[in-house]
Parts: sequence; structure tokens; C-alpha cells
Amino acid sequence: MDYSYNLAQEQKLALTQEMQLSIKILQMSANELREYINEEYEENPVLDIKDDFISSENKKSTDLDKYDYKEMIKYLEFDNYGAQSYGNYEEEVSPFNFISQKKSLKEYLHEQVMEIEGNEFKKEIADYIIESLDNRGYLEIGINEISEELNLDSKLVEEALKIVQSLEPYGIGARNLKECLNNQLKYLGYNDEKLYVMVDKFLEELADNKFKNIALALDISPREAQRYGDIIKKLEPKPSRGFYTGEEVKYVLPDAEIRKIQDEFLVIMNDKLVPSLSISNTYKEIVNSDKESDATAYVKERLDKALFIIKSIEQRRSTLYKVLKKIVENQEDYFKYGINYIKPMTLKYISEEIGMHESTISRAIKDKYILTAFGTVKIRSLFTTGMTSTKGEDDVAVFRIKNSIKELINGEDKTKPFSDQYICDYLNDKNINISRRTVAKYREELQIKSSSKRKRI
Repeated sequence: MDYSYNLAQEQKLALTQEMQLSIKILQMSANELREYINEEYEENPVLDIKDDFISSENKKSTDLDKYDYKEMIKYLEFDNYGAQSYGNYEEEVSPFNFISQKKSLKEYLHEQVMEIEGNEFKKEIADYIIESLDNRGYLEIGINEISEELNLDSKLVEEALKIVQSLEPYGIGARNLKECLNNQLKYLGYNDEKLYVMVDKFLEELADNKFKNIALALDISPREAQRYGDIIKKLEPKPSRGFYTGEEVKYVLPDAEIRKIQDEFLVIMNDKLVPSLSISNTYKEIVNSDKESDATAYVKERLDKALFIIKSIEQRRSTLYKVLKKIVENQEDYFKYGINYIKPMTLKYISEEIGMHESTISRAIKDKYILTAFGTVKIRSLFTTGMTSTKGEDDVAVFRIKNSIKELINGEDKTKPFSDQYICDYLNDKNINISRRTVAKYREELQIKSSSKRKRI
């Protein structure tokens, strides 16, 4: 058995902790970056926040003292954020006035049960049933299971369930979709038996707009079957909709605004969105001292991390600015005229133009938004592939093709909806080379039904 040494030269890329942190910060959304800065500010004594978010009176470690809530509310007043406008604020207004607890669906139901006059024992069972509802507002547990858990007669549990199902929003506490819709019809005052028969037996036909089949089975006219169908389609299949069910919804905060100034589109970074970090003067003196100690070593370690975080945040801003500037140059018609003028654009194209790797571009735009004249837009949505036009003209963005299909269907005669083949021929006449199968694919991605299911009588 021979033993020998082989000498080989290899190149390996080792991701240091600093590099990993830099990548992590680059791909953070505005909300995530704010949270990260807040955590680092609490943990790292060397860091200081030098902007309007800090309370002018003191700098305690609590979130309420670190941030100026009046400034934060101004962000939420923006129409594009979907928040209500709260008007003007005076200096004396306390930030605590704007902190309120969300009322959940179950809390709303419990309050209604408390107001009901009746058997207190049944009301307690009703409260138990409410706690058993899922996020949709349905009761997935069977009556027998609840009666076994509580060691009660199933009839008593059934009576308690009727109490729950009488509460608002109507349809709550149903055990399936049919019961949910039937309960809504009942409490909304509909007495026509045909409506209940349609829910029980013809939901699939109703979904496919097969009104002739329904009409034949119920011995009514197709137009009347369609009218019944319209009533049922207005019901709410998810009773919990609109209530807080524990699923958080985050506000979208744009990292930049694309604004037209003197016939030129400029990228204006939203620097007020993220608190600006600096190094505390107190700890600068400790580091500059000649004394060597464990405390000095600790401060130097914290200082190095603080400096790298500040550098990484600035690099995130710089990278995003370069990407957005190139996007604006390439998509000027989109920012002028809207979605119909969007051009095909890929990550590879932008990366080659600004001399960065595709993965860097992808991380830089991840979960980030910009504010435009047409509202708040996700940056990722501006990157689209294209299809060749029949006359060899510039590629047409897939997003634009989808929008054309959507507009064409929205303007059709619902008694004679356009087939996929008609849409295909129409787009080909507009010099867009597309097949019927591709039209069907895009239509399904837009969640638009086929022509047979869109047909109205």
C-alpha cells in the first residue's frame, strides 16, 4: 500500500459573517430593516439613532420612546398605504392615543352571546363552540365530538350551535359551505325554496354558469335561474372576512418614489423611512483611550459590528438607487403612460447595464416597493419577459399582453363572450404573435373563467 502527498491548488469562496450580514440587510424589506435596526439599537450600546424617530425628551429602551409616533402616523396617512387620514395633530397629542387593541372575530361573537337573554348554561356551551371555530368562521368539529368532550347531550350542543349561528356575521358556525350559504339566506330573509334547492343541489352548475340545466331541473326559465344565481353569488362563503383572525397584515412602505420633475423622472429615496444610525460619542472616547481592558475590547468589538451595519445599510440604499435609476431609464414610457407601455426587462439586462451580479439585483429588489403616479408598485412586477411581434418590432411584455386580454374580456358582450381563439386572432391582428393555448394559459393565470362559464343570459 503506497502513501503519497498530492499538492493541489483550489479556489473557494468562504462567506464570512460580515458578508452574510451584508446580504441579509440587502434583501430586507423596509419593515424588516426597521425591526432589525430597532433590535440592534437595543442590543448594541455603541449605536445611536440620530433622526426624528427618537423622542426629544429621553432615549429609553422602549419602542414607544425611540420612535416619534406622530411621524409614523404620517406615513400611514398616505392613500397608497390603504390607511385612513387622521387629519392634523397638535404637539400635545400623546402617541398612546393611537395604540389600540384589535377586536377579533371571536371577541365580537362572545360580546353578542353576553347580550342574549336565555339559558346561561347554553350560552357557556356557545362560548365553547366559538372558541372551536377556524379562521374562516366554520365549525370543523362535529356535534358528537363536542358533546363527548363536554360530557353533554348532543341535543343541548345542537341548541347552543343554533345560538352561535344566529349571531352576526351571518353564516358563522356553519359546518360546510352549503350550511353557511343557507344560513345567510335564512337570516337575510329569503323565503323562496328554489334558492335553498340551488345551494343544496346545484352549486357546481352555478359555478359553471349552467343556468339552462338548473332551469330545466327547477322548471323555471334560464333568466330566472340566473337571477337566483346572482343572489347566491353575493353571499359570503368566508364569514370571517373583514375581521381580525390572528393573521397580521403589514403596511407596504415604499423605499423610493419615482417623481417627474421638469420632464425628467427622478428616483427619490425615502430616507426618512429608516432611522439613521451613528456611533455614540461616549463610546468613541473609550475606544480612543490608551487603556487596554476587557471593557475596551468589548466596546471595540461592538464598534466594529456597528460600523459594518451602518456601511451595509448605506450599501443597500446605494445598490437599490442604482437599480431603480436604470429601471426608470428603461421603463420611461411606463412611468409616463401606465401599464400598457411596460417593456420586457430581465434581471440579466439590468445586471449587465450596471455591472452587478443577477443575484445582487434579485436581493436588492426583494419585497421592495416604489411610489409612482399610478400608486404603490412592487419593483419585481416591473421585470417581465416578452413575446416577438409578427412584424419584428420590439418585444411585447407578457404583463401587457395579459392586460390586453383582461381589457378585451371586460368589454365583451356577456351574452356572447369571446372565445380563446377569437382573442388569439385579435392579438395576432395587433401584431402580437401568440397561440390559442398561450391565451388560455394567461387567462387562467388572470383567474378568468372560460367563455362558456362567463356567458350570461
